[in-house]
Amino acid sequence: MKKTYKIKVDCAACANKMEEACKKTEGVKDCNINFMMLKMKIEFEDGVDKDEVMKEVLKNCKKVENDCEIYI
Repeated sequence: MKKTYKIKVDCAACANKMEEACKKTEGVKDCNINFMMLKMKIEFEDGVDKDEVMKEVLKNCKKVENDCEIYI
C-alpha cells in the first residue's frame, strides 16, 4: 500500500536524512520525500498497521529534525 503525506521540513538536507530514517523504519518498504512539494510518499510492507508504522516514522524523523511535522 502506498500513501502520500504532507510534511513540514526546513531544508533539503534534512529532508534527505528524514527519508533515510523513514526507509529504516520497520514496516516501511520504500519512502520518497519531495522537499520542493513538501510531500512524503511511503510504501508500506504488506499486512502492517500503517498508523502504528507512521508513529514510528514520525519518531525517527524527529530524531533528525525535532520540529518536523508529518500530517497524517
